[in-house]
Amino acid sequence: MNVIDVHTHIFPREMATNRASLAERDGWFAALYGDPRAAMASAEDLLAEMDHSGVQVSAVCAFGWADQGLCVEHNAYLLEMGRRYPGRLLPFVAVQPRAGRGAVAEVERCAALGAAGIGELMPDGQGFSLDAEEAMAPVVEAALAHGLPIMSHASEPVGHMYPGKGTVCPDVLYRFAIRFPRSTLIAAHWGGGLPFYEHMPEVAHALANVYYDTAASPFLYRAGIFTSAVAAAGAKKILFGSDFALIGQRRFLDHVHKKGGLDAATLAQVLGGNAARLLHLKER
Repeated sequence: MNVIDVHTHIFPREMATNRASLAERDGWFAALYGDPRAAMASAEDLLAEMDHSGVQVSAVCAFGWADQGLCVEHNAYLLEMGRRYPGRLLPFVAVQPRAGRGAVAEVERCAALGAAGIGELMPDGQGFSLDAEEAMAPVVEAALAHGLPIMSHASEPVGHMYPGKGTVCPDVLYRFAIRFPRSTLIAAHWGGGLPFYEHMPEVAHALANVYYDTAASPFLYRAGIFTSAVAAAGAKKILFGSDFALIGQRRFLDHVHKKGGLDAATLAQVLGGNAARLLHLKER
């Protein structure tokens, strides 16, 4: 079974070294990484974890910087790592939708250099609404032109607060899907509970191109969410994502294998088969 992790984060050493100054420039980054104890992993750190955990491929996601220049800087590192470790690291690049033509130009540039997707967008920190047509339409059209999925941070409208929770809840994701039905959206963190609404036929129809990753799941849900989400949305909609370096890949995989309750065929879909199909990995 090939294991594909669609949600990991890595940073260039320069960003890790300049953590304090970056926290002064970006409030969302400060909330998530301002504490020196918060792990900022490099590509090499991730590859070592992949080898330890039996993960064949990882999508490496950029941070959703409020400043377009920082998006470009971070993207350069991810694209370089994608070239250095082909077939193992797949760059998901950052854009600031409020940059307008600049965001579109960055999608075009990164697509030409091997980007596999766009994200992780962080609308609360970047100061836009995911369901706002003016902000998102140009980025969505550019992503569609290059066959790139868009990943967005998502969170639950209920439950405990935590750094970076935000307001991209199921209602926002649903409005995005309605407004941009051709776009492929990966809703991070189980879409804040959105898959459960797929029990409603009209909602399932509207969310045909929406997928859900499992990032940070052990911090948010009981393990039964795996079987519940599969029952609601279908196994083909669920993508394994760890949110490394927030949580180790091996720890997460042990959690899924021991407590997830999925049969072997479903497990193979969730841990790699769905991502391979979505990201066209057999064509790479």
